[in-house]
Formats: sequence, structure tokens, C-alpha cells
Amino acid sequence: MLIAAAAAVLVHQQAQATPQPVDHSKMHHGEAPSAAEAAAMRKLQLAPVPGSEFRAECGSSHRAGNDPIVFPGQTGASHIHEFFGNTSTNANSTLQSLRLGGTNCDPVADKSAYWTPTLYQNGVPVAPERVTIYYQGITDRTHATAYPQRLRYVIGNAAAITPDQNPAARWSCVGQSQSSRDFLVCPPGSKLENYLDFPTCWDGVRLDSPNHKDHMAFPTGPTCPATHPVVVPRLEFLITYPVNGGDLTLAATRNGQLVTTAPGYTFHGDFMNAWDPAELQRRITDCIKAGYICGTDGNPIQQ
Repeated sequence: MLIAAAAAVLVHQQAQATPQPVDHSKMHHGEAPSAAEAAAMRKLQLAPVPGSEFRAECGSSHRAGNDPIVFPGQTGASHIHEFFGNTSTNANSTLQSLRLGGTNCDPVADKSAYWTPTLYQNGVPVAPERVTIYYQGITDRTHATAYPQRLRYVIGNAAAITPDQNPAARWSCVGQSQSSRDFLVCPPGSKLENYLDFPTCWDGVRLDSPNHKDHMAFPTGPTCPATHPVVVPRLEFLITYPVNGGDLTLAATRNGQLVTTAPGYTFHGDFMNAWDPAELQRRITDCIKAGYICGTDGNPIQQ
């Protein structure tokens, strides 16, 4: 009886320790925007930035198969991501853990977590050379509001099968005017870079939504729609990679499988706000609403 009972306990413990299979069909980076949303994205990308921004300069902290927004608490459930800024980001990250963690961002007041799929060249992961996170007053800047603590959202379509299904991301070459939804082969002496543009309107209620997108929106006019009336700065990643050649791929989830061979037009990104609230508000007031371009210290460098 004792042996049987011990065996039953062991089986129960093993069952508890066995990771449960992940349903990758429920991952929410795999949605193409509607035609109206795509048009709003493109319109915002073409709009001039009216001298109203602040920035953070961050580095690549680490890479791992985690996504605390899409797969919270599920270590290794995601394809490989490159994490920027907060050095503690993992599958279990929360506002509290991020605020207690470190950051490689300048300023150190920004403990937010940022991540994108890892870039590969000939199957070898490539860490970004530079990551600039812009916060821009591009929509109705005088009414801009600081992001609330714990706000999180995603942008991009990791399941795109054509470039037109993912208008949020643009590849270009340093010093060149050409851009593309897919990878470019940059000329000698140049480097590959990516621009990823996030929405500028929040519904004012939810800090997240089931697909991690619906609580945010792009404006269709000069200000935010009634469904998402709260103006926030546009978050834009500018990521520079130390490569210029071909044979480039991305980590992604394709047909339910974790791969490192996805095309450039599947690029996407995530953001979890963990800014020091006072420092974030100071930048909203002194940079975004006042119409100044500010450095990483949050002070104006030009009007």
C-alpha cells in the first residue's frame, strides 16, 4: 500500500511538472489590420513630426522564447524575442517586477519593457547595434496624456503572408530614402534599420485587451476617435542592425510552429509601460505638449 501510494504521489508530481502544450493559434500578433486601420497607419507614417518628442536610447538586453503579454507565465512558449531596456523582462514580468528590475535605457527612469522578434542572418542571431525609442506628439499633441502604469499593447502582424498585411513596420537602410515592408539589401557602408509605429489613441479604460490591440487605435482624423478618446504619444522604434547583406529572416510562429525563418514583413513589437510616473509626466508636459524636441534627459534640445 505504501509503495502504491508513493507511486501515485510521484505520478501526480510528474503530471504537475509537465509543461502544458501551448495553443499557438491563439497568439495575438497574427491579425492583419482592417483596410481603415491600414490606411490610418500609413497616413500617420507620412505625417511630419511637428517638433514634439522625447526619446530613450536602449540596448539589446537579452533574447529568449518569452512574451509576457501574449503568453504570460509561460516560459519558452513564444518564438525568440530580442528584449530591450528592462534587463529583468521574462514570461512572468509585471509592473512590480519591472520597477524593481534594472534597465539599459538612457534615461534610467525608463524601466519599460520593449521587445521584437530576433533577426537572423544565415541562421545566426543578430543583436541590434542601436535602439532608439521615440515618443512623439504626432496626434493632437496639446491634449497628450501620459501612459498609465501597467499599460501594455502590441503592434504588427507576425502571421502576415504578404507585405500589405503588416503596414506597421518598415525596413530601410541608414542614409537611404527607400523603404520596404520586407528586407532590403543595403549598399556597402550602410546598415539595415527598421521603423515600427504604434497607435496614438487609448480607450481610457483598459490597460490591455484580449488581442492586446483593441484598447488602442490609430486616428482617422486630426484627433482620436470617440471610441478611443485619450491621446497618447506615438511610440516608434528605430532599430539599427550591424548588417547590410541578404539571407535575413525573423523568429516567428508559422503554422503553429516556432521558427527562425520568417520573412521581414512579419516584424512586430510589444510595449509594457514601467516609466517612473513623475519623469514620464514631466516629458509629456515639457516636450510633447510644449512642442519641443527633447533629449534623453527630457530637456529641450531644439524647438
